[in-house]
Amino acid sequence: MKYQILGTTMPAVEILFEQSGESMYTQTGGMAWMTEGISMTTNARGGLMKGIGRMFAGESLFMATYKAEQPGTQIAFASTVAGSILPVNVGETGGIICQKGAFLCAQESVDLNVTFTKKASAGLFGGEGFILEELSGSGMAFLEIDGDKVIKNLQAGEVLKVDTGNVVAFEKSVQYEIETVKGFGNIMFGGEGLFLTRLTGPGKVVLQTQNVAEFAGRIARYIPAATTK
Repeated sequence: MKYQILGTTMPAVEILFEQSGESMYTQTGGMAWMTEGISMTTNARGGLMKGIGRMFAGESLFMATYKAEQPGTQIAFASTVAGSILPVNVGETGGIICQKGAFLCAQESVDLNVTFTKKASAGLFGGEGFILEELSGSGMAFLEIDGDKVIKNLQAGEVLKVDTGNVVAFEKSVQYEIETVKGFGNIMFGGEGLFLTRLTGPGKVVLQTQNVAEFAGRIARYIPAATTK
């Protein structure tokens, strides 16, 4: 297969199936357009319990698989918010951990599983939930990024502290934990929340410049409250 990223504000990844039998899967509703000659099947992919686990990680219970019935067919998967799309060769990375909702689509040779944060504090207070997503296997996967992407290559022992909503993904070699913001005044008036994500190298970290949860909160301020008669 070949791919190209189309658009800038609301991008999509368009896949060219060069051979019959090539396939991609995504969560239900993730497909934007496709040509004739592609079949679609929908199932829990890995079983019901695995599907339920994906729901807690921000994905759908059922996954849709699109398979080329003839060479030269095309299919596209579009982002849901303004931002960018990051292609990842999962086999070259040795696997990657993603925040919930970051997964857009992948080849069938890529496994999408849920994974738990290693420390309870990260799950209870991290802001992104106790369950993350793990991509393993081989092949191409595509991640959805809110805003622009920023990639950091951390050296061994190097620490990066990030607002949790700005973390997209990181390699398995990166340690992930949560620390509290120090100082009562910083907690009450700093505007950054009570906790920060602490990432310790070595390994690659992918960040995003927009935090959709914060953006949605700002938009909500301007929505008139419903009134009852």
